[in-house]
Amino acid sequence: MQPMRVVSLVPSTTESVCAFGAAERLVGCTRYCVHPTEALATVARVGGTKNPKRDAIALLEPDLVLCNAEENREEDIEWLRARAPVLVQSPCTVAEAAAGLEELGRVLGCEHAAAPFVEDIARELAALPPSHRTKAFYAIWKQPWMSIGGSTYIHDLLRLAGFDNICGNAVARYPVMRPEEVTALRPEVVLLPDEPWVFDEAQLRELAAAGPFGTATLLLCKGRDFCWHGIHAALGLRRARALATTYATMVARSSD
Repeated sequence: MQPMRVVSLVPSTTESVCAFGAAERLVGCTRYCVHPTEALATVARVGGTKNPKRDAIALLEPDLVLCNAEENREEDIEWLRARAPVLVQSPCTVAEAAAGLEELGRVLGCEHAAAPFVEDIARELAALPPSHRTKAFYAIWKQPWMSIGGSTYIHDLLRLAGFDNICGNAVARYPVMRPEEVTALRPEVVLLPDEPWVFDEAQLRELAAAGPFGTATLLLCKGRDFCWHGIHAALGLRRARALATTYATMVARSSD
C-alpha cells in the first residue's frame, strides 16, 4: 500500500516528493524545507533537521518518515522508527543519488514520475569529463573554517564537475582547516557557497581584501547545487560544471 501520510526531515527529499506529484501526501516537514514554496505553504513544520519535534511528528500519525543519516540524528531516527515506517537515504555520490530517487519513487508508487529525473542524472554522469581540472577548497563553514572530505556527496559532485578537492584525502569527513593550511595545499579557487554558512558579496570583498588564501580566486556559488541530492542533482552538477568551465576559460584567456 502506498504511504499517504508522509513526514520528510530532509529538504532535498521534500523537494523530490513534490516533484513526483505527491505533495498532498506531505503532512509534515522541517523549517528548512523551502522548495517548492507554494506546494509546502500549508504543510506542518516539525522543527529542524537536527532537532525535530518528535511528539508533533507522532501526532501526525505518519505512515512514512523520510530521513537522512547525515542530516538527521541517529537517536531521532531510532525514536521515529519505533513508531512509524522510516526510509533512510544517505547518498555519498551522484550515482547513489540517482539510485535513491528510484527507491523513493518505488516506495511512493511514483516510479513513472521519478524516471525522468533519474534519466537526467544518468545523462550528466555519461557526459565527457572536463578537460581542465581545477584545485579547489570548498568552504562549508567559516568559524572555524571547515571543508569536506572524500567520502561526501559534495566531494563527488566537485569531482564530476571538474574540481579537485584539496581536502579529499582528509581523515575527517568535515575537516577543520586553518587558512594557512589551505594555502599550503595551493588551491586555484576557494568556493564560497550560500549554505550552510551564508557567504555573500560583502564577505567575498572582505576576504579578497584580507587575502587569507593567498592567490586563490574566490568564487561565490549556490550551496544547493553542491549538496542537495534528489531531483536537484542533475541541475546542480550542470551548474557546477558551468562554474568550473567559466573559471578554466578565464585562466586560459589570462595566459594568452
